[in-house]
Parts: sequence; structure tokens; C-alpha cells
Amino acid sequence: MEALWVSTGVVALAEMGDKTQLLAFILAARFKKPVPIILGILAATLLNHGLAGAVGTWVTTVISPDVLRWVLGLSFLAMAIWTLIPDKIEEEETQIARRLGVFGATFVTFFLAEMGDKTQIATVALAASYAAPVLVIAGTTLGMLIADVPAVFVGNKFAAKIPMRLVHSIAAAIFAVLGVLALLGVGDFMVGAGN
Repeated sequence: MEALWVSTGVVALAEMGDKTQLLAFILAARFKKPVPIILGILAATLLNHGLAGAVGTWVTTVISPDVLRWVLGLSFLAMAIWTLIPDKIEEEETQIARRLGVFGATFVTFFLAEMGDKTQIATVALAASYAAPVLVIAGTTLGMLIADVPAVFVGNKFAAKIPMRLVHSIAAAIFAVLGVLALLGVGDFMVGAGN
């Protein structure tokens, strides 16, 4: 269950103020239909993070545990730094797939926005770290929904009241701790890496 809770917490914090949360604000303002937006976010996240989880699990079969420990540790430390850099949304991401309807537009834009995003990279690293890719994918998806669903319902007023710098600092600290634990090979954290 640790994989589920860590994955949920890290992604929920990392997503605060992220471009996909901003995208949720924009889509909610544009379409004013929360249910298909939330379903589009869920479907896109499951597909994106499912692929990332599969890559993370596959990596454990082709890289030795010692090399994987270093790759994961350094990846989490890089994620800590990346989390401190505010995201900006590209306007063209909100223009994609207007003809696909609310669900389709949300699905396509969220899937594309998550490609190479920090939460996708985190999902790869977490899936490689834990021997529980389904729990990691469930956790990262839940974390995404925790951050983005309120954005769909309450929009920019909610975001203005959250101290984003503090939230990003907490997420960065968690990534840094995960990185140090991975580098040290501490505890059950590295089960997926063969420890």
C-alpha cells in the first residue's frame, strides 16, 4: 500500500500549479461541463500513466539493480528540482481537438500535455521503484484527480488561495527524500529494483 500512498501524495502535490491543472481551469471555463472533463482527465491519465508504469516495470528487467538504484535516485533528485520550476501552459494545447467534443478535447489535450511531463516521468520512476505497478498507476492517477478535479469545479479562485510555492517545495522535498532513499537503497522502497 506504500506504493499507492506515496504515488498519490507525490503526484497530487506536484500537480498543484502544473500545466495540466491550468489546462483543467481553461477547459472548465471554456466548456462548463465538469463530468466529461473529469472523465477525459481520468481516461487520459490512466492511458498515459499506464504506459509510464509499463516502461518503469520493464526498466527493472533490463537494468541491473545497482545501476537502477543510481538512475532512480538521480531521477528523483532531478524531479525535486523540476518541481520547483513553475509550469506554463501553451495556448495551442487548449486549441487541440475542438471538434472532438468535451470528452475528446479533454482526453487529447491532457494526454499530450502529460507526455514527458514530470508526473509521467515520476510514474516511470515510481513503477521502477516499487514491485507494484498497478498500485503506482492507481496512486498517480488518484493524485492527478485530487489536483485537477477541484480545478474543474472551482477554477482560478481556488488556485489563487493555495500557496503554490509552499506546495511545490513540499513536493520537491518528497522527491528529494525518495531520491536519497533510492541512492542509499533503503528499505522496501527499492523492492522493484531487486532489493
